[in-house]
Amino acid sequence: SHSVSTQSPVRSRRVFISYAQNFEDVMLWRALRHVAHGTYVDVGAQDPVVDSVSMAFYEHGWRGVHVEPVPAYAALLRRARPDVRVVEAALGASAGRLTLHEFAGTGLSTVDREMALSHVAAGFAMREVEVECTTLEQVLSPYADNDVHWMKIDVEGFEREALSGWGGGVNPWIVVVESTL
Repeated sequence: SHSVSTQSPVRSRRVFISYAQNFEDVMLWRALRHVAHGTYVDVGAQDPVVDSVSMAFYEHGWRGVHVEPVPAYAALLRRARPDVRVVEAALGASAGRLTLHEFAGTGLSTVDREMALSHVAAGFAMREVEVECTTLEQVLSPYADNDVHWMKIDVEGFEREALSGWGGGVNPWIVVVESTL
């Protein structure tokens, strides 16, 4: 006589949990799941978990850099992910300083004044703060000899300016740019 097992086979693959607002992480994972311990650049990273494109990759052993001009979110990223680089700055065509229109507790903070005023008109409270500005080329330069597997840019209406600071020295495999205009 023989017995039939009713137990499920053990699976060695870890579950992929999406954290991103629009499943950007799922789409990136479909393209890049074959890469073990890859590298990402998350521009406009915001919260380390909520609406995060990089969190699922981080859980799977990936590391990279987070660019976040809002001081509170940059601090959260440093605490939650002490083994990654956090650049507390906005991105622009050149280095310097910019006025950040901050909408606390939201993903709406922007250096685009017109967009900020539309948020104020919609009832959001705004605070203006001067922040450092760097270029995408400066952010990417430490990765000149490594592959960057994906780069996400979500800078609330300032995407063109952020991209204009990219000299092309480092070319990520995949670039995701949020543009709602």
